[in-house]
Amino acid sequence: MNLLSEEPLERRAVVSGIGQSAVGRRLGRTDLDLTLDACLAAVADAGLARDDIDGLATYPGMGTGTPGFAGPTTPEVQDALRLKLNWHDGGGEGPGQMRALITACLAVGAGLARHVLVYRTVTESTAQGSGGRQGIGGGGGGEAGLPRFSGFLQWTLPFGAVSAVNWIALVAQRRMHEFGLTREQLSQIALNARRNAGVNPAAIYRDPMSLDDYLGARMISTPLCLFDCDAPSDGATALVVSHRDFAPDLDHPVCHVNAAGTALRGRPSWDQFDDMTTMAARDAGSSMWERTDLVPGDVDVAELYDGFSILVMVWLEALGFCGRGESGAFVEGTTISRTGSLPVNTAGGQLSGGRLHGFGLIHEACVQLRGEGGDRQVVTARGGPPEVAAISNGGGPIAGSLLLTRGVG
Repeated sequence: MNLLSEEPLERRAVVSGIGQSAVGRRLGRTDLDLTLDACLAAVADAGLARDDIDGLATYPGMGTGTPGFAGPTTPEVQDALRLKLNWHDGGGEGPGQMRALITACLAVGAGLARHVLVYRTVTESTAQGSGGRQGIGGGGGGEAGLPRFSGFLQWTLPFGAVSAVNWIALVAQRRMHEFGLTREQLSQIALNARRNAGVNPAAIYRDPMSLDDYLGARMISTPLCLFDCDAPSDGATALVVSHRDFAPDLDHPVCHVNAAGTALRGRPSWDQFDDMTTMAARDAGSSMWERTDLVPGDVDVAELYDGFSILVMVWLEALGFCGRGESGAFVEGTTISRTGSLPVNTAGGQLSGGRLHGFGLIHEACVQLRGEGGDRQVVTARGGPPEVAAISNGGGPIAGSLLLTRGVG
């Protein structure tokens, strides 16, 4: 139920343009190179010129995280594109990867900018080189060369829990214990993603995958196997967020921002959240529905964060598509397929499409609403493209969600 007495500020914004660079494994290109490809494509898609862009946002910026994770900073992109900005923002704190897009919507709604360029770039596959995926720990600065860590890392890294897969595996274990979730049910997330990636020419992994393939894959952190983890890739995604009064000037269907979910009402912790089966997705989803008159049954397509397959299960419940503990049964059959009642991760998600850290999901939601999905395009029972898309990012101690609706001018 909408508890607001005034229209949400984000509703003044539309996604007017989308763009994406090449996406692949070990492309060997710089993060700035990929970013400029995506940004210029998004600006052109919106029918704008660089001089029209007066806002810029990214997540997380500032070169944070492991190699290849952060992408170029906003000052780097502003300088490379010679943008004249009235507003800019970048940072890692807030409602997950969705932060950059949500802050851009609010900036446009508040009149701080008219056309905000939002981008997210990863080059983790190239940074990985020929070795395995890196953990979170990296180096440290203790005595005698020994690493020293603070915060929650001091309670995880010394015991071998060096990656988010170890921490999220605890959520999966809890769900198996509390709700009876099975690996066969969990497999449906990965199998659905692979089927959808098979008709996405830009996807990383397109070869068919069977249940036996899934169950036979090596275990990474019980109960999560190789195919429960996203596929490191290189690529950049960009969006232009404009004021809604620009919508009539566009030559393609408009993606209107309807509501954003940003709440965090539990402890910001991987292991001390009050309900380990829900994490921050619970609060982000709840706050999003508080800002709209739409309901879960109105959603035609869902692009749900799948850094790990179990997070899709978490989001299905957090966004009200099924009851608490019911996602295992919900994904059995064809419910989440492209022809099902709730198509999920229609381009292959991050499990098979490639880890673009959530922004690939935003891009795909816009593609679907605009009816530009080609072989993977969802056709609703009404006979046309989706009219409402739900998107989620994150799902550990931080998370964000968004509702987009289709419009024409």
